[in-house]
Amino acid sequence: MPGSGKSTVGRQLSRRLGLPFFDSDHLIEQHLGCTIKDFFAREGEAAFRDVEEKVIRDVAQGPASVVATGGGAVLREANRQQLRAAGKVVYLRSSPEELYRRLRHDRVRPLLQVADPLAKLRAMHAERDPLYREAAHFVIETGRPSVPSLVNMVIMQLELSGDLPSAP
Repeated sequence: MPGSGKSTVGRQLSRRLGLPFFDSDHLIEQHLGCTIKDFFAREGEAAFRDVEEKVIRDVAQGPASVVATGGGAVLREANRQQLRAAGKVVYLRSSPEELYRRLRHDRVRPLLQVADPLAKLRAMHAERDPLYREAAHFVIETGRPSVPSLVNMVIMQLELSGDLPSAP
């Protein structure tokens, strides 16, 4: 979901794992040559999702890395399949109320520029939570732990599953 900490946690996780980090939204903006907000307003959500799908396919087929996707990437089954097949997917799960607390002053995310952002977050969560769970190998409840704590939780899940070598 937007505001769950994907980019922040992803950046620190990539440093800890020694892997490159990619934020799909930044890659999309580089590809488009404008902000997502501007493209969204001009071309609409469907056109944006087409570009997003291409960028995710390219990243998923690339070398090992840590990738933070946009919150709506899971809306397309092709994205869920690409991500799940490419590596381990971690769903940073937050309640709509916690997300609203973090995003209540956000003026960038196009889907939250509505009269009642909390209601929008609740509706998005209801629609997307099952899709995130479908795509994810691991679900981490974010709540209010620090970013380093969340990174440690992700690393612990990867170690426990045998997807990272255990520390000596």
